[in-house]
Amino acid sequence: MNIIVCIKQVPGTSEVEIDEKTGVLKRSGVDSKMNPYDLYALETALRIREKEGGTVKVISMGPPQAEQVIREAYMMGADDGVLLTDQKFAGADVLATAYTLSQGIKKMGDFHLLICGKMTTDGDTAQVGPEVAEFLNIPHVSNVRKILSVYDEEVITVEMDMSETVEIQEVLFPCLITVEKDIYTPRLPSFKLKLRTMDKKVHRFGLKDLEDQNRYHYGLNGSPTQVLKVFPPPKKDVNEVWRGSGDELGKRLAEKLKELKFIQE
Repeated sequence: MNIIVCIKQVPGTSEVEIDEKTGVLKRSGVDSKMNPYDLYALETALRIREKEGGTVKVISMGPPQAEQVIREAYMMGADDGVLLTDQKFAGADVLATAYTLSQGIKKMGDFHLLICGKMTTDGDTAQVGPEVAEFLNIPHVSNVRKILSVYDEEVITVEMDMSETVEIQEVLFPCLITVEKDIYTPRLPSFKLKLRTMDKKVHRFGLKDLEDQNRYHYGLNGSPTQVLKVFPPPKKDVNEVWRGSGDELGKRLAEKLKELKFIQE
């Protein structure tokens, strides 16, 4: 069973500056971490490998410092890792990101299962995973909350959280799934694996290494959606403390909600 997990390095804080010209986050010099949803995806892959055997590889796209999350994946048990890094990939929207990842995955060779976290904490679109599957022309299932069975490298059966209903799907390999948080509790990085993988290579692919080398398909050039304006929400440190009886506070709250136009007469 060959499994590939898509992971991403995201800011570890909400205090991130934004490039006013391009509308993208300034990631240089910002504390970063692995996207929390990707931890669930990686744990899912490792659990499947423990039962079915095979390999778990990870792939990420980002600046050179994003190698850090590949190494974290090594410390959790991943067998191999690829970092897609090139200035021409910078500023990609979800479509260009998904296309770049699909090109990198093709470069990695055959696989049975692709696993992505449901979304990233710096984007929240939940679109990249399904779009990667579309570019690779493979079936995909989102919102997976439980792996029910894996049958002989042929089919995976999953349980999906569809808000109003719970659905069960059987999907033929190769396929892609995106997983919900808490599908499994992610394991902690291992110090022994850290020592063992300190010198382990992280493969780096740039545009010149991919099958499609048309620079207009990547980064800002390949992004059909453009951010018109991005700004951090204003901080509000002002607060009020109200005291009084339940009736008094209820009336005051109602008046305040009317004043703020949250409710109408």
